[in-house]
Amino acid sequence: MTQIATGADSYAAQFAALAQSVALPRALASLRDDAFSCFDRLGFPTTRLEEWRFSNVAPIADTPFVAPTTTPEFSRAELDALHLPKLDGPELVFVNGLFNPALSTADGLPSGMRARSLADVLASDPETVLPHLGRLARIENDAFAALNTAFLRDGAVIEISEGVVVEAPIHLLFLTTTGEAPVLSQPRALVLAAANSQVRVVESHAGTGETPYLNNTVTEVVVGDSAIVDHYVVVREAEAGFRIGGLRASVGRAGNFSSHAISLSGAILRHDVRVVLNGEGGVCTLNGLYLGNGGQLVDNQTTIDHAQPHCDSHELYKGILSGRSRAVFNGKIIVRLDAQKTDAKQSNKALLLSEDAQVTTKPQLEIFANDVKCTHGATVGQLDAESLFYLRSRALSKTQARQLLIHAFAADLLRHIKIDAVRRQLDTLLTERLPVGAGD
Repeated sequence: MTQIATGADSYAAQFAALAQSVALPRALASLRDDAFSCFDRLGFPTTRLEEWRFSNVAPIADTPFVAPTTTPEFSRAELDALHLPKLDGPELVFVNGLFNPALSTADGLPSGMRARSLADVLASDPETVLPHLGRLARIENDAFAALNTAFLRDGAVIEISEGVVVEAPIHLLFLTTTGEAPVLSQPRALVLAAANSQVRVVESHAGTGETPYLNNTVTEVVVGDSAIVDHYVVVREAEAGFRIGGLRASVGRAGNFSSHAISLSGAILRHDVRVVLNGEGGVCTLNGLYLGNGGQLVDNQTTIDHAQPHCDSHELYKGILSGRSRAVFNGKIIVRLDAQKTDAKQSNKALLLSEDAQVTTKPQLEIFANDVKCTHGATVGQLDAESLFYLRSRALSKTQARQLLIHAFAADLLRHIKIDAVRRQLDTLLTERLPVGAGD
């Protein structure tokens, strides 16, 4: 058995009700049907599958999540209490996967750019998304992408016209709030950056409540020729919350795509990135910082597919683990037969702060071309005893010395974040959440 069939069966009635109540264009309705068939066939993954070998999602499969049918009430005061970064650009807020216009602002959009809810686009302008939804996020062998697509209903659609440069970052805020029943939140995001355009997109994922919930998200990004997309994902789920996040991107000729993933809290967090460099001269940068404490599981899966020549990729992931937390990093670089002059670099570094913390790291290279530069490396270690001794000899306490070294390890990733408000907010959050005691 490579699936948990009972988990899939529990969603059949919900899917049937959604299909009857939420109408979609014929092509998307067919996609939704195919997606549920795929999910029904696959079931939730188990550790018998290689990609899930070190990540047990039985707690997700065993929980009877319910997809909401209406947008729950959520006030501005509750939103402000989450202390999310305040950005200058438009902000689209989604609660349990559904758009909340009362909390959203879309003022000051430049000419040639649109930021709308997916539900609105499907109702008034479906031709915009028909060629793109489901094109990058394949459902055939991805149970969570199939589940998200099967319950396709709402999310964010960002469009930037050719040559448009968007200065202010766009904030997509996905909130999950629970009551007595576990909630299934499945937002979708689609970013379409035409040739020679530039945009910055920030995804914030946060949750409230003590009841388990599942935030199962899929983001598809199309980077046109010579376009630049700078993308951020900041995850601050509730301690009982689960998040499975799928990011799929296609980069055109001389396009530039960067994505920075910061995973701070949640019971099970999986961030799955797959980028295809489809045009000659494309560039991809993937950075990630993940914290684990208690019994958390943090799983990062990345794939960069060099499909064309003269493309560069740079990847750096860092993890800080304490308590009984576990982390997985599986980074794959594929260099296709015709992708000559590829330059790819990958590095994963993990810092273990307790004897019970564990990390599994698996860098992979699949190279079919012969004129390439590809490097990868992984290091796992503890705080350097000599550095601790040196700092303590300068009148720092043990706690202060540990805090300084841990923060310096994490801060190396923060310098890659180009949005000041996000960088300052993350620096504050890291200071609050980083464990510093010897027994953490």
